[in-house]
Amino acid sequence: MSLIARAKHIIFTPAAEWRSIKQERSTVKSLLIRYALPMALIPAIASFIGYGFVGANGLLFRVSGLYWGSAMAIDSLITSLTVYLLGTYLVDRIAPAFGAERNIGRSAQLVAYSYTPAWIAGIFYLMPTLQELVVLGLYSVYLFYLGIPVLKPAPDDQRVAFTIVSAIILIIIRFVVGLLIVNIVYSISGNPYLPYTFIWNRSL
Repeated sequence: MSLIARAKHIIFTPAAEWRSIKQERSTVKSLLIRYALPMALIPAIASFIGYGFVGANGLLFRVSGLYWGSAMAIDSLITSLTVYLLGTYLVDRIAPAFGAERNIGRSAQLVAYSYTPAWIAGIFYLMPTLQELVVLGLYSVYLFYLGIPVLKPAPDDQRVAFTIVSAIILIIIRFVVGLLIVNIVYSISGNPYLPYTFIWNRSL
């Protein structure tokens, strides 16, 4: 199935699509190459264009230009891929605590495909003034919830807890990794505004 078709089906007909995904055998690497990386490029490219050419007004300064676009794009891409890779490992590790079996391939499918709305919502970074709309990516949490009984069956009374804990883990990974990246870029460039821009951007 093509990437576009998979993304469309997981968003609009998730119950049926999870059953279809169950019939597939995937690895962390195969999903990284054919799904996670291409999808992660959506918010990365959008951030490059939005912050590089459109720009946005911060509290004390304007965020615009190739420097900002590149910094935001690098942050977005590396953060997205780390959320997928590290998130997959951690979700698989905690699965037994919620009555589900460990299976790294299934965990990779669950994390990658449920994260689809978050990646697609990144398109709004094309217009930084509309970036609040990336909150639509929270639909990913619901997709994760729907995917659990299909890919990593857990007792019904544990599904909500499994979903919430997994969502918190992914959010923490995203924030921490993003903060590390921006500090590395800051240390290289010496731009005094970058850390504040990061905090301003992530708080929306």
